[in-house]
Amino acid sequence: MARIVVAGAGAAGASVAYHLAELGAEDVVLCDRDSVAGGATAKAMGGVRQQFSTPAEVRLAQASIRFFQDLGAPFFDQVGYLFLATTAAGFAELEERAELQRSLGVPVVAAEAPAGVHSDDVVGAVVCWEDGVADPPAVARELVRRAAERGVEVREGQDADGLDTDLLVIAAGPWSAELGRRVGVELPVRPLCRQLLETGPIVGLPADLPMTIEAETGFHFRRRGDRLVLAMADPKLRWGFDEVVDETLFEDRLGRLVHRYPAAVGARVDRAWAGLYDMTPDAHPILGRVGEGIYAACGFSGHGFMQSPAAGRAVAEEILGLEPSFDLSPYRLDRFERGAIFPEQLVL
Repeated sequence: MARIVVAGAGAAGASVAYHLAELGAEDVVLCDRDSVAGGATAKAMGGVRQQFSTPAEVRLAQASIRFFQDLGAPFFDQVGYLFLATTAAGFAELEERAELQRSLGVPVVAAEAPAGVHSDDVVGAVVCWEDGVADPPAVARELVRRAAERGVEVREGQDADGLDTDLLVIAAGPWSAELGRRVGVELPVRPLCRQLLETGPIVGLPADLPMTIEAETGFHFRRRGDRLVLAMADPKLRWGFDEVVDETLFEDRLGRLVHRYPAAVGARVDRAWAGLYDMTPDAHPILGRVGEGIYAACGFSGHGFMQSPAAGRAVAEEILGLEPSFDLSPYRLDRFERGAIFPEQLVL
């Protein structure tokens, strides 16, 4: 069997490597020029949802949620994903998307804001209680551990350029385009900086607080222990590799949090960090064969962690010549040349 090198040991690469080994591949190397889960995965929010705006993304998420459910605690906490709309137009969009999601089997239901979440300005809400939150680096490390148990060689501090390979899988997140160019493949993947804030301890946070998202603004927050992690797109998109925290946004973000979750009044920013999305023109990933002996699992556009289980398995199946458990055709690289793009609307 040909030697397979998976470049990138974040969520996507870890999933590809694990599933390759699980499906019987024997000569697999998982490498990362940094460390396992040391890049974008380490800085991810950790949301896991099935509520997307296109059928392909919903199906990819459905296939992934089952993996997270099987992982269970302490990796995955099935507390739900709650979308709140504060305008009639916003709620109409939520209902339209929920109708699509339900038609595909996602149990999205109308909801009321849970205790503690301010809702006087909320017109309507939907929730999927199968969704939840997870610990991205812990999940990636667990997959790498399982991959190593099945014979995958793991090399940290190792760039793929220094390895002999018959088959290369590009799973380098925002650095995928750079690696693609080095092997003669143009991948339309650009880095986009997003930042997250974590509060200090907040007394009385309920263990079942769902991931909560304001539909119109994209502001969202989740519980992590006795703290809240919050995020929102910057007023001006920050393209590039500079992972810089903009402290001028702290006051605005904390104000939004206190408005939506009044028990956070007086909370301060205990920690802040910036990470990178690997964006494509339509905010959908590039999956599968992209060149002779070259495959991709990248360009997830902020959804890589939550979609990595199903995406990694499908790419591994294609590499091994097996019938894919998930249809990769919407995610082929050539869709951009063919004009067959279908932009995802729910990028948080």
